Amino acid sequence: MPRTFLDMVSEARSRITEVDPAAMTASMQAGGVVVVDVREPDEFAQGHVEGAVNIPRGVAEMGVPRLAPDPATRIIFYCAGGGRSALVADNLRQMGYANVSSLAGGFQTWARSGGKVVR
Repeated sequence: MPRTFLDMVSEARSRITEVDPAAMTASMQAGGVVVVDVREPDEFAQGHVEGAVNIPRGVAEMGVPRLAPDPATRIIFYCAGGGRSALVADNLRQMGYANVSSLAGGFQTWARSGGKVVR
């Protein structure tokens, strides 16, 4: 039976670390973290986490190494609901990035929790 998108997300989540909005806020306040929005540019334009860089999922494996060539860089990825960002975090982990995570629940959870949003 073929794997579905949700199967792939579930598998990725089993191999990565997910953070909640409070942990992401703490990481951002402490500094030394790159926050990457892997949604499409039109989604990013409608609202995004303050300080985030937009690198869509389709080009993340090429774009992230340009942005953060050091594989020790602390990177938190997010998308709308947490699925795409889990896949990107897992792919970057496989590429040797040892300090990557995904925002559990994505931008929707971030905005509902009162995280800073740029519109």
